[in-house]
Amino acid sequence: MQKKAMVLDRDQWAEEPDVWQGEFEGMRFGTGVSVMFYTTDKIGHGPKLHRHPYDEVFIVREGRALFTIGEQGIEAKAGQILFGPAYVPHKFVNLGPGRLETTDLHVTEAFSQEDLE
Repeated sequence: MQKKAMVLDRDQWAEEPDVWQGEFEGMRFGTGVSVMFYTTDKIGHGPKLHRHPYDEVFIVREGRALFTIGEQGIEAKAGQILFGPAYVPHKFVNLGPGRLETTDLHVTEAFSQEDLE
């Protein structure tokens, strides 16, 4: 069976009308990639330490962040892309100044997360 093109309107994935914050799961399209859009203006703020049973790719769209992926601490800035292997604990925080925006690609059809903090 051939898949058909589909469109998600912003109100179907975004938490707010003017901020890139929200998510959608790939199973909605019958594919193995789910996407999370993350935004924060708060310095030192970000997701707590967690892990997934699948790989994750982080795209830093705006700002600067300190990523912890396993034992590595990585300072990342807009335009950089980071890779987090399956089962490896990770987190990141906004280093500022200003807004941090990331697009996080989860290589799975549905989100699964184990919080470690």
